[in-house]
Amino acid sequence: MLVDLRSDTLTRPGAGMRRAMAEAEVGDDVFGEDPTVNRLEARVAELLGKESGLFVPSGTMANQVAFRVLTEPGDEVIMEADAHPFHYESGGAAVISGVTIRLVQGEGGVLSPGAVAAAVRPPNVHHAPARLLSVENTSNRGGGRVTPVERCAELCAIARGAGLHAHLDGARLWNAHVASGRELADFAAGFDVANVCFSKGLGAPVGSMWTGPRSLVDKARRVRKMLGGGMRQVGVLAAAADYALTHHLSRLADDHARARRLWAALRELGYAVEAEPETNILFFRVPDAPAFVASLKERGVLAIPMTETRVRMVLHLDVDEAGVARAIAVLERMARG
Repeated sequence: MLVDLRSDTLTRPGAGMRRAMAEAEVGDDVFGEDPTVNRLEARVAELLGKESGLFVPSGTMANQVAFRVLTEPGDEVIMEADAHPFHYESGGAAVISGVTIRLVQGEGGVLSPGAVAAAVRPPNVHHAPARLLSVENTSNRGGGRVTPVERCAELCAIARGAGLHAHLDGARLWNAHVASGRELADFAAGFDVANVCFSKGLGAPVGSMWTGPRSLVDKARRVRKMLGGGMRQVGVLAAAADYALTHHLSRLADDHARARRLWAALRELGYAVEAEPETNILFFRVPDAPAFVASLKERGVLAIPMTETRVRMVLHLDVDEAGVARAIAVLERMARG
């Protein structure tokens, strides 16, 4: 039996979620008439402390909508060097919004206020004007690292002082909330807009929520339509997201504990582990990551080679204690040659 540790997007709907989808009350969401979507938008906006919400198909679309709404062509977006929109969104910021990205080196995916302040250049005809700070929380390539609430507030203060908007890419903000015990709204408080993803960690098959002031959500709704994200009887998907939020949020603590267990086993076996995971993602290094991952697959464990020497493993709803034990057993056999 395979133990799939490639991503927390790989979960499959269980019986309860499928029932919720089948029984969902639906309408045409482009007309604003899907009651299940409308309830979910209001629920998540309240959780994030924002006025309004917009259901979108993916986290990538949510980020790209933020860039399009909060910038003009020729502007610059500041983000951490390992941020998702730079590495994994197909150059969308350039194509859709006509903006450039200025990368700032953080620590484990977490930005420092000083580094952000230094990245904002004074007005000059030669420069793209900085217009937006985008913060990913938690950081995927940073190993699931949490940007603490206090750091979020500091970063937003720097952005405001420099005349920038602030966007929270909270694809895995659920994990930050559970790991820290801080409210979702505490993390989102200083940001103009914030989005969260239901298909990472929570186990829904599709969907993210984009939140902010009603005036910006109205603009975002038009951009969503422009990008082909205006779906119709989408309550069947919103019902899955709502079910996931109700039933799968607190259990993220189980994923975090299993990630720490797996990390501790890797360290004990002599693997070159990176920082102890704060949430559900861990990294370790090997001489040839693609070859190592191929060998893992032959033995029934799936992982991702993030670079030539860096392997990522992610814990999620579909990996239980027995799955972690199987993965550790395989890693032990490989460590012993």
